[in-house]
This record gives sequence, structure tokens and C-alpha cells, in this order.
Amino acid sequence: MNYAMIFYVLGWILNFNALFLILPLITAFIYREDAWISFVVSMILSLAAGLLIVRRKPKKTALYAKEGFIIVAVSWIVLSIFWSIPYMLTGSIPSFIDALFESVSGLTTTGASILTEVESLPKSVLLWRSFSNWIGGMGVLVFMIAILPLSGGSNMYMMKAESPGPSVGKLVPHVKTTAKILYSIYIAITLAGIFFLILGGMNVFEAFNAAFATAGTGGFGIKNDSFGSYSVYIQIVITVFMILFGVNFNVYYLMLKRRWKEILHTSEWIFYLLIIFAAAGMIFFDIRGMFQSAGDALNKAFFQVGTIITTTGFATTDFNQWPELSRTILVFLMFIGACAGSTGGGIKVSRLVIWVKTIIKELDVIVHVRNVKKVKVDGKAVEHEVIRSVNVYFAAYLMVFSVSLFAITFDELDLVTNFTAVAATLNNIGPGLGLVGPAGNFSVFSGFSKLVLIFDMLAGRLELFPLLILFAPSTWKK
Repeated sequence: MNYAMIFYVLGWILNFNALFLILPLITAFIYREDAWISFVVSMILSLAAGLLIVRRKPKKTALYAKEGFIIVAVSWIVLSIFWSIPYMLTGSIPSFIDALFESVSGLTTTGASILTEVESLPKSVLLWRSFSNWIGGMGVLVFMIAILPLSGGSNMYMMKAESPGPSVGKLVPHVKTTAKILYSIYIAITLAGIFFLILGGMNVFEAFNAAFATAGTGGFGIKNDSFGSYSVYIQIVITVFMILFGVNFNVYYLMLKRRWKEILHTSEWIFYLLIIFAAAGMIFFDIRGMFQSAGDALNKAFFQVGTIITTTGFATTDFNQWPELSRTILVFLMFIGACAGSTGGGIKVSRLVIWVKTIIKELDVIVHVRNVKKVKVDGKAVEHEVIRSVNVYFAAYLMVFSVSLFAITFDELDLVTNFTAVAATLNNIGPGLGLVGPAGNFSVFSGFSKLVLIFDMLAGRLELFPLLILFAPSTWKK
């Protein structure tokens, strides 16, 4: 185990955290808020710890799969702890567990909150919340890989552990260049979102907050009603960009290279859009009588389908009051999630495609014993190792979900609240149903339950295994 390199990367995580604090610090100066002192103190603490660790680069920089998983898991935990410090120092969230819940929710792009009222918070704190969604969306380690020469080709282990989806590959031969391409696309679409929001009448501060939370599919808003009070134009722009950020970023790279045939042969994004239109269509017909016009109902249906399947977590209405059919569809979408290689959470469309095709293949084998049939996606045979990892992921997912659901039942809240709270945190969505619906929040849970849900948010963002591997005894054996 290369402990020296693990600590070295953690040191750079803290240095970058200090760098990120510049943005809310500038915001505090612009709006003349006393919160700037808290951000300066947070910056000093993070930078002091980071510089102390990275003052000497390890001689042995090679990293393997085990170190990659450990670095990713521990980095996210450490970053979440340091990210929570400004919340406590500004007095916005005095409780450590609540502040940690908020920071983990932001960085994992979950968007679940313990805050009952956000509009009274300092603007610098609001930006810090939204910015956590943007940083967590693509991943802080991918950001570091794009900038720093950490460990050569071994960077791929960290990138695979942090990036969502059943498989992660290099767009180009070098991992560092791949990370740069991903972040370039990420920044470009974010800036496009800011432009269209400002075009619709949003001020610059609101546009940056909304774009950060949308790009990371995180869902932290700066208004108590999320996006309910914004114009239809703004809601449509947010809907479009949520869906765009739920697409595998490889598709955008292929667009830049004008490799149209490869795009058309990539089935995941097509299934993703089909699910969105089918779900929105069914919900529209189910709720059309609840709104003044068909256009309003259609807008609400597409917005909520977009925000749930991409696991963003915004809201324009209290869908907790919708008919059972619409609420059931939204719960299904919570589990489906966005595409692999996007900023969205959930199980991922690609995994569902592989599962369905695996089941069909197994049924065919039962009927025709001598048939030799392989699971194919986009015309290519899926390797047995990928199918095995997808099946193991599903088993681990069910285990974590079941244990978490049982653990929070001791708060004696209703089943709908508990079930959707675990679904919303493990799938990095944000709002659920019942007491954690769009009109509620997660402050109803005890400190212990919040810790369970914090674990779920981290596990969901990191695709389970990087976090679970910390609890495996074999991980720490020489």
C-alpha cells in the first residue's frame, strides 16, 4: 500500500479546497458580508493542512486499483469535512452533523438539505452550496488529474473509481488529456447555461448559482420554492440543461469530432431520451386536470421527469400532491438515473440495458440449452467481467439500501418517508416523498439517521465500491 502517495493526494485535495474558497470570499466582499472572515479562516485551515502534507512528493508515485479506490473514498470524506467548516463558522449551520450532511449532499450532487429556509442565508454561503454541486458533478479528482502530474498512467484507477457508470474509458491515449477534455466540455455547457439564464432575465448571481447546481445535477437552489417562482422560459432552460448534463459526456466528445455514426450506434442516450419522453407523457395525461392549461401541465411534467431522472432535485411544484401513478413513475425514475459518464446519479441506464439483455439471454439459454449467445450492446459483445461487475453492483446496492432503510426506521417515521429518503440519498436525487418531499426537508431525521444517509450519499456518488472497500479487512492487509 502506497500510503505516502495517498496522503500526498489528500494534501492536494485540501490545497484545492482552499483555492475553491476564493469564489465565495470574493462574493462576500462584493456584497459586503461579514462571512468573509469565516471563509478566510477556512482557507487558512485547509491550506495549512494541505501544504504541510505536500511539502515533499513521494519517491514512489505508482498507484494501483486498491490505492485508487482508497484515495477516492477518503478524499471525498476529507473534502466533505473541510467543506462543512464555512457553514459552521458563518453560523448558517451550527451543528457539525447538519453541516456535514449539507456539504456531503452538495458535493455528491444529491441536493437533500436540512435547511428549512435558504433565502436568509448570506449570498456567499448560497454560492458555496451551489458551487459544491458543480465541483462534485465532474469530480474534484478528475479536476486535479487535468491540472497536476500526479502519478502518470495510474491516474486511470482514480478516474474509474470516481466517475459514474459501469465502465470508464479514455477518450484519448492520455488520462490527463481525457480529464481536460471532460472538464472543457463541462465548463462550456455550464457557460452556455449561464448565458441562456441571463438572457431570460436572471441576474448574474442567480444565473451562476442555478447553472452550477444544474451542471452538477445537484439541485441546491437559492429560493425556498426552488424554481417554482421563476418564469416558464427559465424553467424550460433548466429542464433542457438538466437533460443535457444527464447524457454521457463521451457523446459530446464524439460530436466535437463529428463521429456521427458512433453517436447513432450509442444506444444508452437514445434509451435515456425515450424514457424521459414516455414518463413525461404519462405524467402529463395524469396531472393535466390539476393545472390551468395543458402547456403548464406539460411543462411541470417534463421539468419533474428531467429533475428526477438526472437526479438534480429541483422542483417547480409539490409533486408529493400528485396522483399515485405520477408519484410511482417518479419513484421508478429515482432508481433508473441518468447515463453513465454523466454528472447524474442513480443506477444508470446502461446498467439497466445490460441487465435486461442478460435476462433475455438467460431465458433463451433455458429454452435452447445448446445455444451459445452473448450479450451485445451497440453491436459489441459485453465482456463477462462487465456483466459480473454489474450483477455484483446490483447485489451490493440492494444490501446497502436494505440496511439503510432498516437503520433509519428507529426514528419511527412513516414508510414512504423512509423508503424515498434512502432512495433519494443513495441515488443522489434530493427530494423524496412524504416528509422529505419538495415542501419538506431532511431535518426531521435524528443525528444517527443523518449519518446513515450521509453514508448513502457518498456510496451512491462513488458507485458503492470505493466506500465499501474501506470496510473490507483484506484492503488493509499487506
